[in-house]
Amino acid sequence: MVMIHVVANWNSFFDALIFLNDDTKYPLQLVLRNILIQSDISSTGTTGGDVASYAAAQRIAELTKYAMIVVSSLPLMIALPFMQKHFTKGALIGAVKN
Repeated sequence: MVMIHVVANWNSFFDALIFLNDDTKYPLQLVLRNILIQSDISSTGTTGGDVASYAAAQRIAELTKYAMIVVSSLPLMIALPFMQKHFTKGALIGAVKN
């Protein structure tokens, strides 16, 4: 039951976005969201007409997005194998049997 609760609430950043004013108390998802927004703004703000610098900024923005995906999903991927035994046992106990 704990693992289901953790997975259900892992990406719930909206409450923190609404109620928290202090950046130091933001959860991981909100911090990653802010980094992602900053990288998008910095990559679109590239001026000067140099195609190579624009391509490099776009590449860094894409790599940042992929790194965010790994960082945000890694804790659950580490915890799930240890909890999977209990997760499947609970699902089997609660299943309707004929």
